[in-house]
Amino acid sequence: MNKNFTPRPPYQNKNTGGGPARSPFQARFNNKKEPEFRINEFIRVPNVRLVGENIEVGVYSTFEAIKIARNLGLDLVEISPNADPPICKAIDYKKFLYEKKRKEKEIKANSFQSEVKEIRFTPSTDVHDFEFKSKHAETFLKEGDKVKAYIQFKGRAIQFKERGELMLLKLAEKVADYGQPETLPKLEGKRMFLLLTPKSNKKKKDTPDATS
Repeated sequence: MNKNFTPRPPYQNKNTGGGPARSPFQARFNNKKEPEFRINEFIRVPNVRLVGENIEVGVYSTFEAIKIARNLGLDLVEISPNADPPICKAIDYKKFLYEKKRKEKEIKANSFQSEVKEIRFTPSTDVHDFEFKSKHAETFLKEGDKVKAYIQFKGRAIQFKERGELMLLKLAEKVADYGQPETLPKLEGKRMFLLLTPKSNKKKKDTPDATS
């Protein structure tokens, strides 16, 4: 045997000022993730208010509440931790999570990020150009987007602000089947704005062709 052999010191945790500590291997496999909601033995408070189907609602010790839930083949799930005492429900935890995720997907599928589309006019916009831009506004509103129509006044054109206001009101009337103004035309500096919101809050979804 080599007389100069020196035993290797135990793993030291430098982040805690030295001293024996778990190895990185141990820490990795002992780091268990807690459930999204506290359930059963993860509920640390002494008493809870128990709710659920076929249960006498009331305040129970956590131990007793867990026992009642398990006798029904269910889990005790903490649904309102900030209440006093916390509110727990006897439910099937896996089914509870499934229903929660399903509802979240439905909400996400039925929602969309509305955009604000801008359409620019001038006091001298002719009839053809007005009709063309009105069609664009109509399309945007059909798709569920807001439309910010504005008239840019340059130089002395500001003296025609009444004409600009009438043009924006005419636009609102033109697309009235699909959108409505949030406010009356508003002048800010050398721009007059009108914000139109869609009457339908949901964008059209592409539907498959029935003949395909």
